[in-house]
Amino acid sequence: MRCYLRPQNIHAISFDLDDTLYNNQPYILNAEAELTQFLHQSFPLTAAWQSQDWRRLKLLLLQQMPELAHDTTAARVATLSQGLLQLGYSASEAERGAAEGLACFYFHRSHFQVSSDVLSLLRRLAQRFRLVGITNGNVDAERIGLGDAFEFVLHPGNGVRMKPAKDMFDLACTRLGIRPEQLLHVGDSLNADVRGARLAGCQSVWLNPSFGQLESLPIAALLPHMEIAALGSLSDIL
Repeated sequence: MRCYLRPQNIHAISFDLDDTLYNNQPYILNAEAELTQFLHQSFPLTAAWQSQDWRRLKLLLLQQMPELAHDTTAARVATLSQGLLQLGYSASEAERGAAEGLACFYFHRSHFQVSSDVLSLLRRLAQRFRLVGITNGNVDAERIGLGDAFEFVLHPGNGVRMKPAKDMFDLACTRLGIRPEQLLHVGDSLNADVRGARLAGCQSVWLNPSFGQLESLPIAALLPHMEIAALGSLSDIL
């Protein structure tokens, strides 16, 4: 644990979700595999494309429509729809495939439960602070067991930009009725979480290493208030 700036006057805590409260990588990899299997079975022409073909198309769409960079769900739908069109499917088939493909991915992407240790920590913290979630991803917080842990969970999209943009931090503070400096944000990303929170005027705790990963070096220009190696340390410092 390292202290760069002592957190103080905290009224609420916001948490990043992916790789902060759980190791997100295996769930994403499984969801991608299930989506590929669905596409090959329901739209056999997709067998002609490899993962790099879908990535190449997604990058092209992000260049053409930069707003998709702040909406992972819309970006996936656009990529699936355009890919199916390019592979020779009709517009109606592409629309149906994109919707069904998203449903497949979304189901498997959220097909897990947050650990009992993490939920227990959140319950203890909720006795003293208001808790919310701020994520760049599209996980279903209810399905993974966080429905009772947070007052609300914010996601980007529909004009709301991803972290490190300040949009979701501002929204959280407005909904909580607090000033930015009264919000402490906990996350694993130096850029999205630490830099985002600091630029929004909030306090920050950097989880390093992120859930299930290796330790990183603090190279960001904006350091967190605190750096912790395990979520459980929050009980000790707050």
